[in-house]
Amino acid sequence: MPRMRPTFSDFFFTPLTEDVEELLARYQQSDSVRYEVFSAIWREMVFSDVFRGIVNVAEMKRFSRVALATAVKYFLPPYSYQIRVGGLYLMFALYHTQPGSPPVKLRLAVRDWPVVEKFVKDSGDFGHQDVVYVFSIYDKAFHYAAMPHFLTFHKQKKSKKQPVCAGFLGRTTAVQEFSSTEVLEEMTNIQGQYEMLKGATAEVRCNVTMTQPDFIARLRDCMSEFTTWQQRTFSEVKKEKSSDDEEEERQQQAEAEYSSSRAQLLSSIKQKSYGNFQEASKSRRHRQADTAESSCSGAEQAREAATRRRRRPPSLRARTRKSLGVSRDQCQLKAWLLSVPETREKSPVTS
Repeated sequence: MPRMRPTFSDFFFTPLTEDVEELLARYQQSDSVRYEVFSAIWREMVFSDVFRGIVNVAEMKRFSRVALATAVKYFLPPYSYQIRVGGLYLMFALYHTQPGSPPVKLRLAVRDWPVVEKFVKDSGDFGHQDVVYVFSIYDKAFHYAAMPHFLTFHKQKKSKKQPVCAGFLGRTTAVQEFSSTEVLEEMTNIQGQYEMLKGATAEVRCNVTMTQPDFIARLRDCMSEFTTWQQRTFSEVKKEKSSDDEEEERQQQAEAEYSSSRAQLLSSIKQKSYGNFQEASKSRRHRQADTAESSCSGAEQAREAATRRRRRPPSLRARTRKSLGVSRDQCQLKAWLLSVPETREKSPVTS
């Protein structure tokens, strides 16, 4: 038989991605970056069973490679810090639980290594020692390569693309970094130096205006307005999500109450209907059983008598005799003889 092609792609597997997103969504709802919270969710979902059911060793290695690539995707930008921490924990949990030997390593492109170093440094500065410790003990599990996936020359007609989960994306921090006190102070100094040099040059004092005098104040107002809009948008999204969850819970509660009231109504109807039933005495029950048995036996006897009374229709020979008026005793011929034999007289023998 020809070998069947696997159902998952070289880069991702849709059912596995859905399970991973559910795991990370639960971790995001916990609002924590501790490893003990992630391990509790991992054990609750029994996530280590994703490797069960694959017998072939080569297929197991390929699936492990796809699972680790899926976890690495959530470890890198543009996802939020908490999702990236969950991706880090997921990477090394899958690496530790894979049944293959030797284990498949985590492919990490060289272009992504500065991002990883900055992530680990920021985690150490923020005091998240769980992240730093987990990354340090599994430092040798990385396979540094030029590309995050294997380079193949079998070009597909239409490559599959995995959609990005919008709920895991982090808010942009470029505006907050740009609106720091040091940056604004430096821009104020540059603006003052420009105005001073412009005032010292008589030729361009009134003819050239490259910047606005209140540029720093207007820029600060724009950045604060953007920050306010961003916070309001994310809060509205969270409120809509929580309202949808509450509405779903209310709907489920209403359905449960309706089903329980219906069950109570049915049970009350049954109690009312069976409450009027009176159980007969033993002698009466035996008498009823005997009457039923006698009626059944009488019906069977009548059926047998009717069967015996049924007769088969007369045969063609009997109908012929009856039409010719010949009785059964007058017919001495055998049943197979169709004509009357001729009688021959004996002639004397001459010598």
